[in-house]
Amino acid sequence: MSEQDFPPPRRLARPYRPDRDDEEPPPWANMPSVRPAGPGHPGGPDGPAAVPVGRPGGHRRPEGAEGGYGDFSGPGPQAAEAGSRRASDPAQDGLDAQWAQWQQPEDEAGGAGGAVPAPRPRQSGGRAQRAAARRRRRWYYLAGGAVVVVGAVLAVVLLTGGRPGPASVTPGELITTFQPGELQQVPNACRVVPAATVAQYLPGTPKVASPLAVNGSAASACNWTVDQPPVYRLMQVNLTAYAPNGLASGNGSATRAATDAYGQALQGLQAPPKGSPAARATVQVLSGFGNQAFSALQVFHVGGAVTDVATVIVRYRNVVVAVTLNGLEHSNKGNYGPVSKTQLAAAAMAFARAAEAALH
Repeated sequence: MSEQDFPPPRRLARPYRPDRDDEEPPPWANMPSVRPAGPGHPGGPDGPAAVPVGRPGGHRRPEGAEGGYGDFSGPGPQAAEAGSRRASDPAQDGLDAQWAQWQQPEDEAGGAGGAVPAPRPRQSGGRAQRAAARRRRRWYYLAGGAVVVVGAVLAVVLLTGGRPGPASVTPGELITTFQPGELQQVPNACRVVPAATVAQYLPGTPKVASPLAVNGSAASACNWTVDQPPVYRLMQVNLTAYAPNGLASGNGSATRAATDAYGQALQGLQAPPKGSPAARATVQVLSGFGNQAFSALQVFHVGGAVTDVATVIVRYRNVVVAVTLNGLEHSNKGNYGPVSKTQLAAAAMAFARAAEAALH
């Protein structure tokens, strides 16, 4: 056996160091050491027993001529015994000389006799640098979002003055329920006027009729009729409680619906539809009576007959009270009239006040 049978040991790649390498270990980082055994090699059939040797820091070193690996921690008793058996072998002496250089600590570059240097800083462009860049970007995004939120809060505080105030109302928001104070039903119209008032303004014995309600308890009507020549009177009292309506003006509340109905009645008396037999009414606004009220006087000429009509309309919250009194002043048949317009207006006002009072 000669030195040619043992080529110089090859420099092995240094082991994976988690404190200085990339985030992911290389595939060979956790592989166990492999030490081939062959003829003439330590641990082989013809060679001495394997000798575990090593160096500080746990670096791996070549063990045999064929590039085997082993953990070197210094010669032990088995190495001493193997050395005594090889004392007379010149070739083995040369191999021992080559092995001796591996017993000295190396620096990071592989030189002998140097101490293990401090970890080198990571090289730019690696996975660690890309990961750090991603983390920085995430922080930038979070910081930008926080700035936007803080700016929005400051804007709200500055615009509102930082003082409490009434809640804002969304334009066009509809009210679909009855509000406090609004009425969902009305009393019986035939019972709201005292008998004394009826006897005072309607001479004789009037006939009382109550038309069937079409809106249940939300509406009620009553008619008093006197037909005794020369007197003809027809008194009509209608009470209507309006409900919330999306077609009403404003917020669609019940009160707004009643206000719209009151306005339409006033408009119809002041400007009758074209082709209507009714003449333009004389309207007077009444104060201190319900929430809104007015009186009107009209004269109808139909078929040779002349009829005077006194009207009083009152709105109380979401209820509209309409009172109409007809007096036949002249008829083309029979002997009726004359009629005092002042008495008609006073009778309509008395019935309207009695009906409005029943709502409180």
